Amino acid sequence: MSVQIEKIILHKLIRKSDTEIELQLRESMLGNEQAVVNLIEDINRIYNNKSKAYGLFNSDSLFEQSLKELRLGNQDFLHFSQESTKQLRNELAKYPFAEGGTVVFCQYRYLAVEYLIIAVLNSCLSMLVNEDLDISETQYLDIDHADIIARIDITEWETQADSKRYLTFLKGRVGRKVSDFFMDYLGASEGLDAKAQNKTLVKAVDDYCQEMQFDKQDKTSARENVYNYCQAQLQAGEEIELKNLANELPASVDNNFIEFIKNSEYDLEETFPVDRSALRQLKKFSGSGGGLTLSFDSNLLGERIKWDPQTDSLVIKGVPPNLRDQLQRNSGSN
Repeated sequence: MSVQIEKIILHKLIRKSDTEIELQLRESMLGNEQAVVNLIEDINRIYNNKSKAYGLFNSDSLFEQSLKELRLGNQDFLHFSQESTKQLRNELAKYPFAEGGTVVFCQYRYLAVEYLIIAVLNSCLSMLVNEDLDISETQYLDIDHADIIARIDITEWETQADSKRYLTFLKGRVGRKVSDFFMDYLGASEGLDAKAQNKTLVKAVDDYCQEMQFDKQDKTSARENVYNYCQAQLQAGEEIELKNLANELPASVDNNFIEFIKNSEYDLEETFPVDRSALRQLKKFSGSGGGLTLSFDSNLLGERIKWDPQTDSLVIKGVPPNLRDQLQRNSGSN
């Protein structure tokens, strides 16, 4: 399903020095030409496929106040985007590592939900060959590697005052606080912690299996069912729903997963987004440190892999062939 663009405009931030950023503001809205539609569909697609953090506006957010004025009709989208870009420039100037770029403001509908997306896109150089086979340089927007994007679910923001996740944003690459200035600019803070919710879910599933006294095969089957359900939700672009997830787990006359959650101190929302990395714990055990990295399927524990908590050691039976070859070559050389 394609996006339905309502309003879109581009501005540009050009860094001149550590403290100076030039502002290039567009004076008119863009039309809905196919190239424009393709741009927003690409941004929407890339954004949906990236891991996101969830947040909400602070009580003193200037951006939220400006957005309210826009929604009330007290200012138009052109003025709103221009003034917002000026605020972004002022915030960006505090961070020498931030390079600026093309700023995209777009209000659109997708799957019956109204969104406002704001993205700062870098430009990259590439080679262009024309019909005469002459080579020239051209610039393109590097959407695939965009890490400065925020999206506001306007529908949820206006209808659910207590929501903690109507605003989503990319947290940026490890080691770079790319999202810091963007969140300061929006006057927002993190709300729902999707990764923490998923980690708590994994613990709750394991605790439930122990409560129900499942044997190893039943526990493995239960973890597999939960994992498959969550993966299916992720593929469908849907969230985890505890009441539906509970149907994937065995129950008894006296106990079921929903009752177990209610009677315990798990701080789980009724619905929350899927986090891939946290859910891998349902399928694999992994860890690294001190020059050692290990990862193996959880169903191997107790079979090919045994852990002795007294000596804090693992015994592995059936070393992978490629690793065995390396060990043999190293043993021979020594």
